[in-house]
Amino acid sequence: MRIRSKPVLCNYYVTYRCNAKCSFCDIWERPSPYITLDDVAQNLRDLKRLGVEVIDFTGGEPLLHRQIDQMLGMAHDMGFITTLTTNGMLYPKLAERLKGKVDMLHFSLDSPDREEHDTGRGVACYDFVMESIKVARALGERPDILFTVFRHNLHQLEELYQNIILPNKLLLILNPAFAYNEVETGEQLTEEELTFLSNFGKRKYVYLNDGFVELRRDGGNHIDKPVCKAASTTLVISPENELVLPCYHLGTKSFPIQGKLYELYQSTEVEALKRLEGRLPACEGCTINCYMQPSFAVELNKYFWKALPSTLKYNYLKGTWKRLLPFNN
Repeated sequence: MRIRSKPVLCNYYVTYRCNAKCSFCDIWERPSPYITLDDVAQNLRDLKRLGVEVIDFTGGEPLLHRQIDQMLGMAHDMGFITTLTTNGMLYPKLAERLKGKVDMLHFSLDSPDREEHDTGRGVACYDFVMESIKVARALGERPDILFTVFRHNLHQLEELYQNIILPNKLLLILNPAFAYNEVETGEQLTEEELTFLSNFGKRKYVYLNDGFVELRRDGGNHIDKPVCKAASTTLVISPENELVLPCYHLGTKSFPIQGKLYELYQSTEVEALKRLEGRLPACEGCTINCYMQPSFAVELNKYFWKALPSTLKYNYLKGTWKRLLPFNN
């Protein structure tokens, strides 16, 4: 049963450019412009009319955009919950300008070992993450650590938790790796490893959406009975100011927005693509977290109930739960 008809989230790609070269991501290989402040202003107004609650300014590396602080401030002032994930390389010098504008600030860190983290990211950024933590805390910010989980780093969770998370009183977000297109992330987690991950997610200061674990146990999305609601829960806006459907990772079709996002999203052609969400051949077996998380939130099924406790835990700790619940139908 669908409990929310309006979209929840906008993944707003400010640029595809990145100053890292992560082994599990191909976005940094794409040429890209930067979004404009005028387009953001118009699109935010339309996103508000559409009922979107959360704006994730993403990339690439979103801090490469010189006006990212103005965009975050604009969205924050309009009442959106704002999120941003960064590799930390530019955060220390931009931190003052970003202060108070990001509700969910995530620093990517995939290992407590400097060399291993930097090797996976293709650039020396571990020290920047450590510095970013200090700078953010000194400014009164409450950043999270986003840990992308692979088989090869699962055993490092305890060390990272004890040496980085607890001393700094940070929230640790466990983000199980996913494969897409030609990007491989290694072998899938075994049942034993999924159980370990699920148990670790129950610790203090740790967030893991247990819906992710359940979906992996079930073999991902199945096109005959799709879990994914990417196109109806999430608007994806590209650096070219296009609406991308059904999601960034498939990118089946892009529509120029031209200042009319509200009308475009409700157009006949877009509605037809929404009805194909989770049903396209490439959707079979999909476990892409950024689309599954909002999908779990809008339909009463076993994934909704699996995801609910951890989602409430995170939003309570971040102080955003009153703004997210109850959903407006």
